[in-house]
Amino acid sequence: MERITDKIKALPEDANFFSLEFFPPKTQMGFANLQSRLERMSQALRPLFVTVTWGAGGSTAAKSLELAEICQRQLGLTTCLHLTCTNMSRSLIDDALEEAKVLGIRNILALRGDAPRSEEYREEGQPPEEDSNKDFTWAIDLVRYIRKQYGDYFCIGVAAYPEGHSDESHPEVQDPKIDLPYLVEKTAAGADFIMTQLFFDVEAYDEFEKMLRSHESGVFKTIPIIPGLLPIQSYNILRRVTKLSHAKIPPDILSRLDQVKTDDEKVKQVGIKVLGDIVEHIKKRPNPGPRGFHFYTLNLEKAVSHILEDCKLIPDPNVDSDSESAIETTPAINLTAPDGALRVKSRSRLSSINSGPHNRFITSARPSQNSNPSQADYSAHESEAGVPRGPINTRANTLAISEGEGALGREATWDDFPNGRWGDARSPAFGEIDGYGPTLHVSTGQALKLWGTPLSKSDISLLFRKHIEGTLPALPWSEQGLSPETSTIATHLLALNDKGWWTVASQPAVNGVPSTDPVFGWGPPNGFVFQKPFVEFFIPSSDWATLLPRLQSHEQITYFASNAKGEFRASNEHAVNPVTWGTFKGKEIVTPTIIEAVSFRSWCEEAWSIWREWRRIYPIRSKSSQVVRECGEDVWLVNVIWGDFLEGDGLWEVLLGEE
Repeated sequence: MERITDKIKALPEDANFFSLEFFPPKTQMGFANLQSRLERMSQALRPLFVTVTWGAGGSTAAKSLELAEICQRQLGLTTCLHLTCTNMSRSLIDDALEEAKVLGIRNILALRGDAPRSEEYREEGQPPEEDSNKDFTWAIDLVRYIRKQYGDYFCIGVAAYPEGHSDESHPEVQDPKIDLPYLVEKTAAGADFIMTQLFFDVEAYDEFEKMLRSHESGVFKTIPIIPGLLPIQSYNILRRVTKLSHAKIPPDILSRLDQVKTDDEKVKQVGIKVLGDIVEHIKKRPNPGPRGFHFYTLNLEKAVSHILEDCKLIPDPNVDSDSESAIETTPAINLTAPDGALRVKSRSRLSSINSGPHNRFITSARPSQNSNPSQADYSAHESEAGVPRGPINTRANTLAISEGEGALGREATWDDFPNGRWGDARSPAFGEIDGYGPTLHVSTGQALKLWGTPLSKSDISLLFRKHIEGTLPALPWSEQGLSPETSTIATHLLALNDKGWWTVASQPAVNGVPSTDPVFGWGPPNGFVFQKPFVEFFIPSSDWATLLPRLQSHEQITYFASNAKGEFRASNEHAVNPVTWGTFKGKEIVTPTIIEAVSFRSWCEEAWSIWREWRRIYPIRSKSSQVVRECGEDVWLVNVIWGDFLEGDGLWEVLLGEE
């Protein structure tokens, strides 16, 4: 029931603190595993508070409130709920605030969300008074409303942009001085703290904070300003996130990462050092009170745990001196678990054997002779579960867990190589990396510039062709161009597109390529990576009826398919298909990419939400709106996996009718 600012004021003047951000996972299994992850992180790391994201337009409202309840009520964490206010039902704002109060949440991060677009987002039959845009255009409107309705009950935070807020249509005007008058108004309207957008340019942050603290209005003189920091999970995620947020990567940092970009482990190590340097630099800045840091975790824990430990941000628990001394000698970038850390006999993890919500471990015990072998329980016994006999919240255990030591450590790091949408549906990090719900990731103006005004199916086919050829940088379902590995099968993708089958995801077959390969490699060095080929595409319903029998006739093919009506077909609904895996020295086999029914269904919901988002950039009764709507309603989304990664060309022979 605590307000963030009250907790900050209770700290010593020279103290440092940190907070962690989480987003609601897209699957129930992800939710179950995130709860376990939150329990570990809350006990071992002890953040001052946590924040829970809210999807643009209220798209994740129910899941955000569910996660906030877990954090606040079940785990006892001081929780801050993000809340946007545009392009959604007016009542949803009131419901969210009232629900937050009922749950005991006393902290709100007030955000605008996407630019107001009432005509596009108003549901059919929705009265104008239910349109949130009528009362809310900017975040300041939400700040004022919360203060009017709830007084000082809620501690309100607002967002700020150290490098300036960038409109996708005009990134050249990105300048914090342009934003400053609006930030002054938001703060004066009743904000209690400021939380910044992620950044890597620490000099830009220095100038930004100096500008605020010295502003003539005086509104920033003592208000907590909490810098937002993104632990670097992988090179590709870093480039994607900075592209979307328009955060600049200083040349020296980019150079350090470019040198190791083909080695995911080294990228993470360099990233930990980079973030550590930023934290230590900001620590030295004068501040009118305790200094805080906010970490965008992406629902992962290894990197942030090491950053917090290396920067000595974890509050000191009551632990014995042996545990303390074990950590004090740990080098800043040493990713080996420290001496004295939790160590148990190695176990093999069955993270992808079934679709149950709990991860399991092989133990030395055999199933009962009287039990059904197919239902045998291979879960670790309580004595073998790797739970330390002493308190979990020691510094030694913090790094041991984040490094994968023991059963708890395996749970912490088994999804350490997130791989975008097609990761593991059991992972808390599964799905969109930002957790803000389905979006085109571009403004309306930029979307029109990219995709124009399609007047026929042929116009849409041309967009997909240009994307495959590399002349169109993004599609509604893919905000990036083709990866180098996908470019190796571009000829096949173009052939599918010529049939009117629009590809949105794919990968070639890979058989034992070194993990350091510049095109196909990933993970630590001295390993080998493998891939089953797959392709995912939108196909007209008439063509799907013809293709289905051909897919059913091949034993090497696994398929999943669905349409806008929610109709679902699969070769085996219970099949679990690792399509990317790697073997590395001293490690279990890592499977970062798994396709199965639960992950496919989750993606389908998002895919058709994106069809609707695309349609909304056009006037309601326009030809382009009609074409996009009709195409989205007609097509099936089909994912086809070819089981033989030794002879991957079989996939294309079946789909293109070359057999």
